[in-house]
Amino acid sequence: MYKIVRTSRLYEQIVQQIEESVLNGTLKPGDQLPAERDLAQRLGVSRTAVREAVKTLREKGLVEAYSGRGTFITNATSQAARQSFDLMVKIGQQESSPHLVELRLILEPAIAALAAERVKDEDLVTMREAVDVMDRSQEDPQAYIEADLDFHLALAEAAANPLILSLIDSIVGLLREQRIKIFNVEGGPQRGQYHHKRILAAVEQRDPEMASEAMRAHLEQVREDSQTPAEGKPPAKHRPASSRVIS
Repeated sequence: MYKIVRTSRLYEQIVQQIEESVLNGTLKPGDQLPAERDLAQRLGVSRTAVREAVKTLREKGLVEAYSGRGTFITNATSQAARQSFDLMVKIGQQESSPHLVELRLILEPAIAALAAERVKDEDLVTMREAVDVMDRSQEDPQAYIEADLDFHLALAEAAANPLILSLIDSIVGLLREQRIKIFNVEGGPQRGQYHHKRILAAVEQRDPEMASEAMRAHLEQVREDSQTPAEGKPPAKHRPASSRVIS
């Protein structure tokens, strides 16, 4: 029923597969989709891609997600429009706008602090897996970016606040575009990974202040890299002191 997905817009292919399954009767109203992690493994994609696909399917009225129960196929009789925060932010401005960095600087240090206080073992497993994938994917933009998104999503999940998680979900498209540009800046992935490991270490130590400061430093690096032409060298002040990635 599920096929490995290979495309630059992974979530759209997931949406298409599920839509086709509904149209041909393989999936019927009331049927439950596999759990997020299980579906991601079956499709060969990241959890972030699955979450984005489910969000799109919800906006189309094809599925409903219930906390603690799962995601179910609907009868599609209700097609109420759900205007996402992602769309509102895009209206009248480009994805590269500094407003996105400002928003992240307001939100994500606090999210990291909450994650350090509330993190569960399964959240740490997801974060470590994402960091490992990024370590192996320095020359693979798609794999690196999806793992990067998964890492930040896992932090939002660890914060254990459904409103925070919904907000991060709503701007995934903007975050992906921002990461694509930063990946193409010389040394961008390496600097990002340096900061990801600092954030992970702080969360592992259950240190909210350290996690917040590590996230803030990461986002300042994102701000600088966002302003650097892809062919240019990044500002030195946000480069790790020895130009190496910590372990």
